[in-house]
Amino acid sequence: MEKSTLQQHRPVAIWLYTGVGMIIIQVLLGGITRLTGSGLSITEWKPLLGALPPMNEQAWQAAFDKYKEIAQFTYVNSHFTLSDFKAIYFWEWLHRDWARLMGLVFAVPFIYFLIKKKIDRSMVNPMIILFLLGALQGAIGWIMVKSGLNEENLYVSHIRLAVHFIAALLLLCYVLWFALKISTPATAILYSPSLRRLNSWLLVLLTLQLIYGAFMAGLHAALAASTWPDINGMWWPAGMQQGGFLESITQNHITVQFIHRGLAYLIAIGVAVWWWNAAKTPVYSRLHRIRYLPLLLVLLQVLLGVLTVMGSVVKIPLLLAVLHQFTGMLLLLALVWTLFLSNGKPALTGKPVS
Repeated sequence: MEKSTLQQHRPVAIWLYTGVGMIIIQVLLGGITRLTGSGLSITEWKPLLGALPPMNEQAWQAAFDKYKEIAQFTYVNSHFTLSDFKAIYFWEWLHRDWARLMGLVFAVPFIYFLIKKKIDRSMVNPMIILFLLGALQGAIGWIMVKSGLNEENLYVSHIRLAVHFIAALLLLCYVLWFALKISTPATAILYSPSLRRLNSWLLVLLTLQLIYGAFMAGLHAALAASTWPDINGMWWPAGMQQGGFLESITQNHITVQFIHRGLAYLIAIGVAVWWWNAAKTPVYSRLHRIRYLPLLLVLLQVLLGVLTVMGSVVKIPLLLAVLHQFTGMLLLLALVWTLFLSNGKPALTGKPVS
């Protein structure tokens, strides 16, 4: 991309990178909402009127009374006072209001850029896809919450939670890729098919790992085994084969934790191999300069995962769990960035970068 075009696209790129940051915060708020059991505290969806929390004690009591009608209150939180309810209400309200703020941050500058003709034809279809993904994510979120507002379910299904989580990460990666596409000079992108293939496989493994991360959070599966490097004193823990295969790998707490740990080690090894091969890229290239980033992030991610598991004796340590999730997202974004930088077109010679 030419320098003049990059300058022209700069305001739009800054807007998109701002969106990336806001989506990261929103996903973290979603994680906190789940780990604090706050997701079902608001029992209705009011896109505009719901932006403000209850403004007086009567309104708070009315919201609390509606919460008392669902199974989570009856079987889990029947001891709650109004003060306890306000605490869980806060996280779900903040999660929803941040989504509203994101909607404004994406919509208002978009209209401004249209008026000022900062958005050219090449951006129209990606913009449509971006807004459709955002709307889909909002719909999935409400459908997920609504599924738990009954007299049977204590929590929203961890599988629905994983769908909501992965949809958010898909939107996150799409916005980053779009931003990179309009802000990265063509000379910074290498033609490296071998690195690109390895990078792609790492993203596949990491996606699977993030799904199991959502399972871990949704099931509070860290509480099933708080030892490391073994799992409750065993390398191949007992009880993993209970039920059918599909049930075991999606519902069994020990099996979910075992898979989550195993994938972490596999990804760490894969990233180390990628880093070794990325060292062979030209020293002047952007990919060569940032090659340490995925390696450092995956090592930090493993460390935070270990600390979170070892700290999950009575309850899951919230700060460590959130940092673990945050680093996982940064690793995902780093691998999307490195994939972008190795996704160049072949030169006239067709010779790839080794």
